[in-house]
Amino acid sequence: MALTLGQGLLILIVGFICSIDQQTEAFYWFRPMVCTFFTGIILGNPVLGVQCGVVTELAYLGMTNVGGTVPPDPLFAGVMTVVLAYTTGQSPEAALGLSYPFALLAQAVGILFNTVYSFVPERLDVCAKEGDVKKFNSTVIAATLFKSVVVAFLLFLCSYALQGPIQVFVNSFPQWVIHGLEVAGGILPAVGLSMLLLTTLKPETYPYLALGFIMATFLTMPNVLPVAIAGAALAYIDYSHQKKLDDAVANAQLNDGGDIDGI
Repeated sequence: MALTLGQGLLILIVGFICSIDQQTEAFYWFRPMVCTFFTGIILGNPVLGVQCGVVTELAYLGMTNVGGTVPPDPLFAGVMTVVLAYTTGQSPEAALGLSYPFALLAQAVGILFNTVYSFVPERLDVCAKEGDVKKFNSTVIAATLFKSVVVAFLLFLCSYALQGPIQVFVNSFPQWVIHGLEVAGGILPAVGLSMLLLTTLKPETYPYLALGFIMATFLTMPNVLPVAIAGAALAYIDYSHQKKLDDAVANAQLNDGGDIDGI
């Protein structure tokens, strides 16, 4: 199926809003699970959006900014996975593999902006020293909006303007290539989850991992929602327990005049 101009413009708007959110990290609308749902609604198939969002979110779960590194862009990956699945008729897993070059393109754009915007912090330091709040705010807003406009325009080009050549290119693939992309798309979520575990897995979290593994593997459940609810409940219990300990330490420090030796 082909995208209409109206759908392309709506995707441009979604890309613009999500790009602003990506730079501010305010609501995390740029994450694949969210932007794919919006894209699915625009294309009239929110179920496809959610299906693509699940595989894309898992694949990019562990790809986060560490230091100065810029990972493949999750916003482009999410939106283009839905668009490719919608326009080419491929499965979400195959579309995930096809969307990777677009994520790399957005990665290159992000690196370019990080390089070009290297002067912005210096200018903001000058504004801060001079106490010029208006100029400080306008600089931040202008830099954010300009990058968002460029990202949204590129997303519009990739999703709408180039959909014809992309369809012809994908349809020219032999079946074994499509099957390979589906296999790769099925493996990528496991890789993304493993990357996340490498950064979050600690001895104190081993019991939670064991509980989740037992629930997901040995208990009959229609989906992973019960595991997520159980995890949220355990997280709240742990938070409440830690808060009580922190309050007890603070009270002891107050009562002892700041000396908490022996606690």
